[in-house]
Amino acid sequence: MSVDTPRDATQMPPQSAYSALTGIELISVTPEEVICRMPVTEKLTNRNGALHGGAIMTLADNAAGTCAFINIPASKSNTTIESKTNFLRGVRVGDVVTAHCVPLHSGRTTHVLQTTMTRSDGKTVAVTTQTHLILEWTD
Repeated sequence: MSVDTPRDATQMPPQSAYSALTGIELISVTPEEVICRMPVTEKLTNRNGALHGGAIMTLADNAAGTCAFINIPASKSNTTIESKTNFLRGVRVGDVVTAHCVPLHSGRTTHVLQTTMTRSDGKTVAVTTQTHLILEWTD
């Protein structure tokens, strides 16, 4: 494998402890699309009893970070440098939110990714657009 060849799914590290804490599960990881799910529990709600916006953004960041990561060479890493979320509707406890992330731009130094999150009834909950900086990863 060339130093500049993007990773494949077998080279993906496991999910972070934070992702596990929020219950995020990776469903599918390809360079074209990342799909993950997050069950809505009491611990992820705001004071109104709906899924907290920060939890939605966590799901989006996980999906986009994974999508950027699979699209870059193993010698590099990535970090979110910009994130914008449009919140469209609430989600109740007991539901599951599914995130679909696709790359809009995959350049040498930045990637732009869009994540659409839906409830189990198929309605869109939120849409997040992120820019990720591609980093040389050295110790």
